[in-house]
This record gives sequence, C-alpha cells and structure tokens, in this order.
Amino acid sequence: MANFIKTAVLAAGFCTAVGAMAVERPKLVVGIVVDQMRWDYLYRYGDRFGEGGFKRLMNEGFSCSNTMLNYIPTYTAVGHSSIYTGSVPSVHGIAANDFCIDGNRVYCTYDAGENTVGGKNDAGKMSPRNLLATTIGDELKLATNFRGKVVGVSLKDRASILPAGHGADGAYWFDDASGKFITSTYYMDKLPKWVEDFNKKDMARDLLKEGWTAMYPMDTYVESTADMSAYEKSWSGGAAPVLPLNTDSLFRKKGYGIIRTTPQGAELTLEMAEAAIEGEKLGQDNITDLLAVSISTTDYIGHQFGTYAVETEDAYLRLDKSLADFFTMLDSKVGKGNYTVFLTADHAASHNFKFMQDNGMPADGWVTGKLSGALQKHLADKFGQDKLVKYVMNYQVFFDKNKIAEAGLDFEAVRTEAVKFLRGYKEFAYVVDMENICGSSVPSIIKERIINGYNRLRSGDIQLILQPGWYEVGSASDNKGTTHGVWNPCDTHIPLLFMGWGVGHGKTNARVNITDIAPTVCALLNIQMPDGCIGTAILPVMGE
Repeated sequence: MANFIKTAVLAAGFCTAVGAMAVERPKLVVGIVVDQMRWDYLYRYGDRFGEGGFKRLMNEGFSCSNTMLNYIPTYTAVGHSSIYTGSVPSVHGIAANDFCIDGNRVYCTYDAGENTVGGKNDAGKMSPRNLLATTIGDELKLATNFRGKVVGVSLKDRASILPAGHGADGAYWFDDASGKFITSTYYMDKLPKWVEDFNKKDMARDLLKEGWTAMYPMDTYVESTADMSAYEKSWSGGAAPVLPLNTDSLFRKKGYGIIRTTPQGAELTLEMAEAAIEGEKLGQDNITDLLAVSISTTDYIGHQFGTYAVETEDAYLRLDKSLADFFTMLDSKVGKGNYTVFLTADHAASHNFKFMQDNGMPADGWVTGKLSGALQKHLADKFGQDKLVKYVMNYQVFFDKNKIAEAGLDFEAVRTEAVKFLRGYKEFAYVVDMENICGSSVPSIIKERIINGYNRLRSGDIQLILQPGWYEVGSASDNKGTTHGVWNPCDTHIPLLFMGWGVGHGKTNARVNITDIAPTVCALLNIQMPDGCIGTAILPVMGE
C-alpha cells in the first residue's frame, strides 16, 4: 500500500509538472504580405495614416526598419515562398514566377494533375508541389499533430498557395471570370459552405459599384505627382489614369478582374480573411492556427501607376483604414493579446525610370527582346547553329542544352562566348556565369544574392545585373508605371512589423533578411523552423 501511495504521489507530481510545461502560444497567427510595398511608404505616407492601421503596428509592436531580400530575382512567388520557408530560391525551388523544370518553362504553382474547385475554368489547376521546402504552416501542423488549422487567402493564386504551404486546410484565390474565390482539388473536392456563402454575396460586384474616389482633396496629395502624369498607364479600354474613377463602367467593359487594380480589391481580400476566421473558427480554441493573407492590389496598382502616383498614395491610405478595421475585428473575435500579427512585403518597387530621368537621376529601361535577338544572332554566326538561347527571363539567360548537345557543340564555349558578348552592353554592370560566380569580380552583397537566387535545376545559366536605376521593360516605348526584380534597395528593402502576443515594443535598424521572418515566428510559437530555413530568429522582436 505504501508503495502504491508513493507511486500515486509521484504520478500526480509528474502530471502536475507536465501541466506546468504546457507550451504557451497565441491562439492565432496572422501573416499579412502587402505586395510591392516599399519600406519608405511607412514614412512617406505616415502623416496621413490613422492610429489603428500601420501606426498601430509601429506604436504597439516591433519594427525592423532594415529588412532586405537576400536573393534575386525579386518577384512575387519568390518573396512569398521566402517569407514562409525562411529560405531562398536555391533551396526552396521557387526561382521566379515562371522558371524552368527539365528545360521547359513552368508557372510556379501550375499543376496539370489538379482541377478547379468552385469554378469552371482552369484557374484552379494549382498546387504547392513545386515548393521544395516546408513552411511555417507546415511546421505548425507537425507541432500540433495536425490539429492547428492553416488557411491562405489572396487575389493571386501564388500568393495564397505558397504561404499556406503543403499541409494547409485550404488556400483560396480570386477567379476573374466568375468573381468568386476558388481553390484546387489539391486541398478539397468541394468548397466549404462558408466560402460558398461568401461567394453568393457577390461582394466584388458591390464594391466596384462604389467607384474609386480620392479620400481627401486632390491638392493634399503632396507625396505624389499631379494626377494623370506622364508616368501612369491608361486603363485598358481607354479610361484615363485619373481619380475619381468609374469602376462600375470599367467592370461592364472588362469584368471582375478590374478589382485587382483598385483599393476595393484589398477590402475584398480582408473581408474574405474575416470570413475564413469565422468559417474555420480560427483562433477559437487553445490550438494555434495560422491565417496567411496577401494584399495583391498594391502590386497591380504600383505596376500601372508607379511609385509617385496619387492612385498609389490613396491606395495605401485606404489600405491603412482597412487594416485598422481588420485589427479591430481580430480584437473582438480572437481577443486582443490572443493573436500575433506580422506584416511585410514580398518585394518593393523601382521608381519609374522616365520619372527619374526627368528629375536628373540615372535610370533607364532594358528591352529584353532586343537583346535576346542580338545574342541569338551572334551565337548563330559564331557556332553555325541557330536558336541556342531558349529563354531570356528573370534577368537570366537560359540555353537550349539539348540543341547544343545535338549539334556537338561545347556548352562551356557557348556560355563563355555569350558572357563575352553581353559584357559589351552598357546597361549591364555585371554579366555572371552562374556556375563560376565565386571567381567573378562582383561585390560580395550582390554575389550573395545571385548565389541565393540560383537553383541549379530551375534557374538560367547567366545572370544579368543591370546598372543602378535600370529595370526590364517590354519595349522602348514602355516607360509608364513600374516594375521590380532587380537587386537594388528600391526592390529589396521591405517593411517588417510584428504586433501582439509575445512581441515586445521597439524598433531596430540592424540588418535583417526576409529569411529571418519564418524562424522568428517559429521561435515565438516554440515550433521547429521550416526544413529549408537558412534564417535566424530576430531576438529583439521577443524582447531578448
């Protein structure tokens, strides 16, 4: 009996100890990626932000003011993958939005083996299978024995699928044809009732009826050029790039897809995110859930209007208000102090090169097709074989290695000749043989980004580094709007803000990388970092 009592006491003590060791975590983690958001927008537009959106993140949370992308090319799919894996293209495999597998061009999330759920077209033939590493969500699944829920929401398929990861309960994106959110058979065979109910509201149509009117008098947009400047693209269909904009009329001409390039698209995305919280009961128990939200409209607006347009400024002012409403909703439905939010960007954006030129600054556009043709001709003249170059994309040259082999040519000789030829172009600061980069005379920070961005099975054979201020354009007349993709700070310097459970208040100007986000979130949650992670947890975020 004494031994029994002793055993019982020890067992009770053990149970108490185990109970005391219960892992503390927030009920919900919300990751928000603002597509194409430059870091400096926090301060350029800061005076006009309200207290509940971006300012709340900065005033209550922790700001990493020197967060950089540590790879190239700086595209949407790469950024979202790197945020959630803590890794780089060399490891996670998402080498661009489009890249090569077995010599063939593929879209990052396209999957011919899957079908659309919730629609009648092929917009749902998608999956995360091309992503070679686990994500924060995948590791959360493993840490909770798959009891924690993981959901991705965005207008863009890749911005929902890649953050959500392989083990997600669902990833949803917007279908331009139907105006509904759809998914893929990778996740499910039928939309959940809450998604069907959300789609029935036809919220996109209602939002587009409102039109896009500037929030404030036009003369108060002092951080922007005059509306309808020479640097803005006109709308397809002939509508001028000027506010107010009749989005209802544009919808009648172009359909639901017009919402991608209006602030209403961000509002729609956050409404869908709220519906996911309610429908999946995210953050409603003691098992941590993850909601990955990507705001895509800022990217579309930036591409169309540039970084100094009234439309861009107004879009961020409206997003600020929408974020404030979203955080208030989280306070109510999950509970203030029960959730953790991080907000960042997948990449930033270059200033329009014509705008820069007009203001006396060095910049220009590189016409890819023109160079591709010249390189093809040079190699054909040199080696007597046409079309040795298969693609010029992602600021990289891809050779047709099968054709080179069939012609009995020495690939090294072809590549060496191409590098020699390309170095004659003034727009290139460096032309780098990807397999021999260590011996190249490239500054170490650029070399690091090239190496991190190079996936030997999916990237090109030559990396092209443009002069500062230059970026790729489709034609010599393509001098409106803007883009991204290069190594410079304009494209690689992104915001990073944390707020909520487990986050201290403060700011650091120390250099951190986009690959540090995932290990930081995982450290907060006390879970393993993703299996391809190369980043390091940002300790000051947690008050350490």
